[in-house]
Amino acid sequence: MSDNQSRAFLTKFLLLTIVSSCFFGFLGGIFYSKQQHQLVSEPSANLVPSIEQWSSSSCDLAATEAIRKAEDAVVSIVASKDLPIVEQYYINPFEEFFPGWNPFGFEMEIPQYRQKGVQKQEVSSGSGFIVSSNGYIVTNRHVVSDEEAEYTVLLNDGSKYKAEVVAKDPTEDFAVIKIEANTPRFLKLGDSDKVLLGQAVIAIGNALGEFRNTVSVGVISGLARSIAALDESGQQQVLNNVFQTDAAINKGNSGGPLLNFQGEVIGLNTAMVSGAQNIGFAIPVNKIKKALDQALTLGEIKIPFLGVRYVIVTPEIKEEKHLNVDYGALITKGDNGEEAVISDSAAEKAGLKEGDIILEFDGQKVDIYHPLSDLIRNKNIGETVTLKILRGEDILNISIILSEKPQEK
Repeated sequence: MSDNQSRAFLTKFLLLTIVSSCFFGFLGGIFYSKQQHQLVSEPSANLVPSIEQWSSSSCDLAATEAIRKAEDAVVSIVASKDLPIVEQYYINPFEEFFPGWNPFGFEMEIPQYRQKGVQKQEVSSGSGFIVSSNGYIVTNRHVVSDEEAEYTVLLNDGSKYKAEVVAKDPTEDFAVIKIEANTPRFLKLGDSDKVLLGQAVIAIGNALGEFRNTVSVGVISGLARSIAALDESGQQQVLNNVFQTDAAINKGNSGGPLLNFQGEVIGLNTAMVSGAQNIGFAIPVNKIKKALDQALTLGEIKIPFLGVRYVIVTPEIKEEKHLNVDYGALITKGDNGEEAVISDSAAEKAGLKEGDIILEFDGQKVDIYHPLSDLIRNKNIGETVTLKILRGEDILNISIILSEKPQEK
């Protein structure tokens, strides 16, 4: 074989070797990729659903466990009154003047009505929840507001007890009643200061006054709301610094608990917006803890009193009234011209004036998240507090001794 032939043979051999290597390498790569895809993707496909199932399942378990803990401690409250029984009867208007006279050929009768005794009837209903082992129950003030009514508590097991109204909060829609019974299942109060926007919650109550222990689940839709809303009886009330939730709060739910997924009470269901869907409100439980303790230990609720009417200053209020600050409590007259500073109150004695802006209450900035009413409630009657006041261009620090809020007449 000549040199030329040898070089040609080697060239062909090398080309064949390269092509063969590439071909079998390509086949090997495909086979390896398939094997790896089977090894990796098949377990991953099983893994993802199992995580989702675990997450959904754990959430459901938390909710059902919270409901299981709470359901026996949620009660229905029924108000009953002696109402007149009205009887209808008929008279002949001419019989008294012309006995036996019947010129028309038929008996003329005119319907009349008279009371025939009284009968106890249910007039309203609401919800509540047990907070102690000896029968103390929390509800809304408007649920037990009728002084002439008698109140009956229906427990989840169907048993009924006559209830006594222990105390009503003078400023919040909150009251405490008591039944003479052992109540080993009662609810734990949580910390409403830790509640977050979007947090899942559970509302339980006597929905529509008919369906006991109706459960609805939703989220916290808003924090520190201050609005005018309709309560259970259709009366308008101002709600300050409350939770907004889309968990259904229907007629009859008032006084029931708003729970977190640990089964703790974080709010007291109190009102809904008339004509709107899934807009309900609950009083944060921290706002009523001190009053509840008073009701349980003293049998009454007394709260400290400053003695001013005010609006919370916001950026909008600042612009509207041309103020120098966008926070604080602006002392002003009521909607119907009521005095801005209550006569003979602690505020009047300390020299507060209409137009003053309370910037701080005992070192705490006053704003929509720290409304003046809540800061006052956290203090004690007779306690001395310092107010930082903006009066015109001047900053004043004024010490005030809080008095007791007078009873409404």
